[in-house]
Amino acid sequence: MNKPFPGLILKTSEDGSSTLYRPDIEEHYHSIHGAIQESMHVFINAGLMHHPAKHLNILEVGFGTGLNALLTLINIKDHKIYYHAVEKYPLPGELVSKINHPQHIQNVHAKTYFDQLHKAPWNSIVEITPEFSLYKEETDLTSFHPDTKFDLVYFDAFSPDKQPELWEPEIFNTISAGMNAGAILTTYSVKGSVKRAMQKAGLIIEKIPGPPGKREMLRAFKK
Repeated sequence: MNKPFPGLILKTSEDGSSTLYRPDIEEHYHSIHGAIQESMHVFINAGLMHHPAKHLNILEVGFGTGLNALLTLINIKDHKIYYHAVEKYPLPGELVSKINHPQHIQNVHAKTYFDQLHKAPWNSIVEITPEFSLYKEETDLTSFHPDTKFDLVYFDAFSPDKQPELWEPEIFNTISAGMNAGAILTTYSVKGSVKRAMQKAGLIIEKIPGPPGKREMLRAFKK
């Protein structure tokens, strides 16, 4: 297992929920305006709740603290989901134990689910509930080659200004090739180079209102 980034700092965002700060690139894992409200806005409301299908294969770029997976699991309702997360640097257990996401989510199963998501072994399919199966793949996104077709993509990599190699056209070509017709991709970035890379990969993009602290975000569709 790859060692996590050195010197990660646990911080509290404005909605009271935890985020992490990576000093080497001066980047937070989530919005400082509210980790949970950002994830709900960008990935759950604009992605999961926007997709009409009830059986979904979801790809997450950057498992991180597990927040997007947790919110998906809690909000699946009548969905049945296969959730595939790509993460190069899994977080150590002692740091995960300090993250307060479950305490800020109004669901009696939040802590149990959070623990199950993080304790699930890497590179193996694990059934968290009968409606939610998880596969955490420990790999670099630049080496990722999906063998599953996805209906929904949560693109939650560090920003293109900090890690431009994760936002290159080649990355979106690979992801687009792994998306079913009608699939949706959501991300917080609206940078021009990101929009162009998505369009070159054959995705149809739209700008929609962003989460608190950010005016806009992107949602893209596969023809």
